[in-house]
Amino acid sequence: MRTSEVEILIVPGWSGSGPDHWQSRWERSLKTARRIDQQHWREPDREQWTGRIVAAVAEAALPPVLVAHSLGVAAVVHAAAKLPHGLVAGAMLVAPADVDNAKGWPLTDGETLPAEETGFAPLPLSPLPFPALVIASSDDPYCSLPRAQTMAEAWGAEFVDAGEQGHINTASGHGPWPDGLLRFGGFLRGLSV
Repeated sequence: MRTSEVEILIVPGWSGSGPDHWQSRWERSLKTARRIDQQHWREPDREQWTGRIVAAVAEAALPPVLVAHSLGVAAVVHAAAKLPHGLVAGAMLVAPADVDNAKGWPLTDGETLPAEETGFAPLPLSPLPFPALVIASSDDPYCSLPRAQTMAEAWGAEFVDAGEQGHINTASGHGPWPDGLLRFGGFLRGLSV
């Protein structure tokens, strides 16, 4: 598949993805990409976030491919059980946030996410009903590499160790992220409708 044959649904994490984040850049540069907006980026609620994902997938004019980052990955995994089987073509899940171990997370913009209050924990660890690719960093402060590998295995996803890349966001130098775009292209080529 090519980007012109799918609807790319961008699923940012907690606090959204700023204008320089690779997700925002992809949204601006890929013609079939659109962001799934959340009502409260700083006050995530599992039911609201997953509901918006389910609605966006239902509204997609082309086969949807989800591109999630951080807490957006948890939202996609929770939403998976609510999505009609066979509707989602695939999901690229980048830098998953380990919501089950959120007490060890660093501050983000001077704030911390009270994960136990959001409903995202515990994180489902059952096979996803669509092809998935998990890309994780070996020095991500929001999820250890072994935990990310466990998630990918449980979800039946292909796993990529990106090396020391931080949280694969703007703060870790991933504005354009050309390697991610290449990996996304390769992932799309392996999908079928």
